[in-house]
Amino acid sequence: MEIDHVAIVVKDLNAALALYTGTLGFKEVYRETLAEQGIEAVGLDAGGCILELLRPLNENSPVARYRGDAETKLHHTAYRVADLQAELNRLKAAGVRLINDTPRRGAHGNLIAFLHPASAQGVLIELCQPSTEHP
Repeated sequence: MEIDHVAIVVKDLNAALALYTGTLGFKEVYRETLAEQGIEAVGLDAGGCILELLRPLNENSPVARYRGDAETKLHHTAYRVADLQAELNRLKAAGVRLINDTPRRGAHGNLIAFLHPASAQGVLIELCQPSTEHP
């Protein structure tokens, strides 16, 4: 597995973009709203992987509640796999608790699924299979 992206929940997307693009020089590679997940996602090229900024669409969403009172908070790390369903099957057979038993659509057209933090030493892990539509 390789790191695909690291996601950070942000309260103020404009301020976060000013830091990461203006000050640090990262380049924006995608921006999209995922209404079904309650987020706006902005992907930034971080030299071989993506830094994904997640802005909750409303303060009652699960992502906003996770962030709490913090301005920003690390949300999850995502690892790239070639066959997501096969990997989920393998992990489930090994006793890993999954949040998603089957892949679903995520940002940038990827197929995604999450492992439960209880099976990952308290860390939220996303597995993703890159879309063939988006290199």
